[in-house]
Amino acid sequence: MSMLVLLHLFALFLLVSLGFYVFVANPRNRAHQTFAAFIAFLALWTIKDLVFWNFQIETVSAIWGAAASFIIALLLQCALGVFAGVFPTDSPMPKKRAAVLFAPSLVLIPAAAFGLLWRQVGFVNNQFVIDLAPLAYVFVAYVYFVFGFGAIILFQKYRQYQGTQRGQQVGAILWAVIITGVLKTLANIGLPFFGIYELLPYSTIFVLPGVLIYAYAISNFKLFSLQTALDQFRLFPIAYKIALSIASVAILSFIIFQIPIVWWAFQDGMTFEAWRKYLVFSVISALVPNLLLVLLIVRTISRPLQKLTVAAVQVTNGDYGTEVDLRKSNDEIGLLADSFNEMSRKMADDIEQLRQLNEQLIRTEKLAAMGTLSAGLAHEVNNPLASISSLIQMMQAKNDLNNDTVEKMKLISTQINRITQVTRDMMDFARIRPAAKSSVEINQVISASLRLASFDKSFQKLNLKKIFAENLPPVFADHDQLQQVFLNLFLNARDAMPNGGELFIKTSASKAEITVEIADSGSGIAAENLKQIFDPFFTTKPAGKGTGLGLAVCYGIITAHGGRIEAAANETGGTTFFITLPTPAG
Repeated sequence: MSMLVLLHLFALFLLVSLGFYVFVANPRNRAHQTFAAFIAFLALWTIKDLVFWNFQIETVSAIWGAAASFIIALLLQCALGVFAGVFPTDSPMPKKRAAVLFAPSLVLIPAAAFGLLWRQVGFVNNQFVIDLAPLAYVFVAYVYFVFGFGAIILFQKYRQYQGTQRGQQVGAILWAVIITGVLKTLANIGLPFFGIYELLPYSTIFVLPGVLIYAYAISNFKLFSLQTALDQFRLFPIAYKIALSIASVAILSFIIFQIPIVWWAFQDGMTFEAWRKYLVFSVISALVPNLLLVLLIVRTISRPLQKLTVAAVQVTNGDYGTEVDLRKSNDEIGLLADSFNEMSRKMADDIEQLRQLNEQLIRTEKLAAMGTLSAGLAHEVNNPLASISSLIQMMQAKNDLNNDTVEKMKLISTQINRITQVTRDMMDFARIRPAAKSSVEINQVISASLRLASFDKSFQKLNLKKIFAENLPPVFADHDQLQQVFLNLFLNARDAMPNGGELFIKTSASKAEITVEIADSGSGIAAENLKQIFDPFFTTKPAGKGTGLGLAVCYGIITAHGGRIEAAANETGGTTFFITLPTPAG
């Protein structure tokens, strides 16, 4: 294999690799698209030179080679003209300007294809000779006109963006255009004009320095940087994977199958039987790499997309939070899977928050309805109770009652007082009154509530542990209402630990909120009851021990202050209440 063939193959490989690399980096960018078109035309030029200068077929080779040279040269300049119009702002090429600029090519390209640009072309004593017709000079002049037009546009943009990175990019491309134009003119026109054709076969090689500068500028001067290589490795586009798979399979199949088949089929000469063997076994051997390609594509694209589709259908059917279990990859499908999983998780979290908000709204509506009913009910019950209580007191004032009657009267008075207390709680629950809010220190409110609770003998049996955060910001709240909340929770903890236990109280601050944690080591609350404990008249205490209004009142007070109250079961037994209140800064 001659050195010229190796140089052409090297140039072809470099052009294809460079064009593919730059195009895939940003396939929607017009500059990258026109660069890919420019590289495609250069690759055609290289293939033309590879065949034309290394596998000559006398006059036939010279005719099509000359025609291809003229046509591809014009197409290269057209690509340059479009690039100059769209770079670096990625703006579309004006259609009217493009139509006027490229209109002559509609005549000149067919003229070149039909051989109207020369009188004679061919090889004389293995020396390429061409006798140009006058139309060829028109053709060349038009090619240089398009080239000059693109260069002028680039120079105007260089002056416009001078001093910026865009200006540096345009300046580098101008140098690439100048270098390429000078070398190509020298090899293809200047020296052949004086009958020197020796550099014509190497004209493709002369273009490579300009093309490298061209690609370097388009990629923001990151084409050869280590960071760019690492970024490309981090985000390895699926197009790269497919291209590498196809190239690898093609090369391996050529080495493993085609070379042995050619050697085996033509070892006795290029006979009809040899060609028959070659064609049959080439077709058979082509099935293996094609099946391998199908397997690679299915594994790379089809299977992950199928899993993504199934997961998307599950989410559509209401299975929020569904995640795609894919092998970690750094291509578009890997990023899509990670984004889908993140979206599904966020969707599940958002729906759970909406569900909780809906429960709070339902509870608030229920509290409002029960408050209205409680006010009316308490009023209706208190009036007859007051009459009954008066009659009992009149009867107790008599001295002729026996002991049994006196005891029954006391029992009746006790039950009347109990009913009165229930109706009073209902009235307090239903009464709408503006909170007397002021700046309140939460640690002081809790301490005051503990002092009140400590008068109870059963509460004194509890082992109290406190962790109060220092320098807590104040909250804007009603001191008495918050004290009512904490006192209610402390007494509930007492009832949950009749034989003593541990009561843990902790205050803390985070961002614009203050959190109070109250945990007991009592019997705890069943999981199915945790969602109902703030509902009016719901209680887990034995009959006669509670009204079921305490926690509902606490919930109403805390939510009216813009806070939250939640309950959770402890792992070691008992219940923990979390009270969160906003600070004025929040």
